[in-house]
Amino acid sequence: MSWFYLLVAGVLEVVWAFSMKQSDGFTRLVPTVIMVITMAGSFWLLAVAMRTIPLGTAYTIWTGIGAVGAFLVGITLLAEPVNAGRVMAAVLIVSGLVMMKLTSP
Repeated sequence: MSWFYLLVAGVLEVVWAFSMKQSDGFTRLVPTVIMVITMAGSFWLLAVAMRTIPLGTAYTIWTGIGAVGAFLVGITLLAEPVNAGRVMAAVLIVSGLVMMKLTSP
């Protein structure tokens, strides 16, 4: 169950990062409120997952899900540029996440 919590925490990290962007520097109320709620949920689920998943593994996977997820949201919803270097960086992050999961107790 901890891995599921960690996955959801990572998805919530993507949501709060996107909401932060949409808040326009915290000048828009609804995206700011969404950001605060999803940020709190993300941190809470990360903490719950860390009860059984080692710190280094949990934190690395959480930030990796957030980084790659934000990258994909940026491309699909915000029309951010896509190029070989950026895609390769995301592939390397995902590769690192898989390796971290496979080598964790």
